[in-house]
Amino acid sequence: MGIRALVIDDNKEIQNVFSELLYFNNVEVVGKGSNGQEAVELYKKLHPDIVFIDAMMPEYNGFYGLEKIREYDPKSTIVLVTGSINVEDEIDGCGASAILPKPIDMAKIMNVVKKFCIH
Repeated sequence: MGIRALVIDDNKEIQNVFSELLYFNNVEVVGKGSNGQEAVELYKKLHPDIVFIDAMMPEYNGFYGLEKIREYDPKSTIVLVTGSINVEDEIDGCGASAILPKPIDMAKIMNVVKKFCIH
């Protein structure tokens, strides 16, 4: 497995299902977190190839994590995952590498992985 990922979601069940799906598609999940602040800490510690982060989480949301990781590493690949269509205003210009809707669609996820992580 060459591609290393972080999965950030406040829902542990989604975290686990997402991680399992990635694993079965040869993407190693090196860390999991429950909010934007954990995403930043894990990113700095683990330096993954790609981050999948939920947009809407309590306390520190995905936009916070996205912004702080970008400050630390402007070249980072961050995929915003959202179950809400009400965040479109925030999503415009948020700087995410890609935006994926929930429920999780493995084909779309792997297209994003291939686009950004396989050279």
